[in-house]
Amino acid sequence: MRNLRNTVSLIGHLGKDPEITNFDNGSKKAVFSLATSDSYKNKNGEKVENTQWHRIVAWGPQAKIVEKYLKKGKEICLEGQLTYNQWENKDGIKQYSTEIVLNDLLMLGKKEN
Repeated sequence: MRNLRNTVSLIGHLGKDPEITNFDNGSKKAVFSLATSDSYKNKNGEKVENTQWHRIVAWGPQAKIVEKYLKKGKEICLEGQLTYNQWENKDGIKQYSTEIVLNDLLMLGKKEN
């Protein structure tokens, strides 16, 4: 059985085009937001949609694929690992963020021309 520790699988749509960072050594970093949605009916029988936003980070070869093929609205399936970041802002207040570091990617939907 493959390692299931700290594994996240999501299917969703990109919220905007990926942001690409090129490093001096030729490596790349891609950052994008992924929206996942779920819906249910509340006690009044009304449909309620709940959208969650996830920050995704891809490095190296994965970032090159993201840069070449992914655009706002594209539906994808991904697998990655949760990472948590903590820092102090300029006012000394602790800030936190959660990211998913991309391990594997599958593009869904229609093929783009």
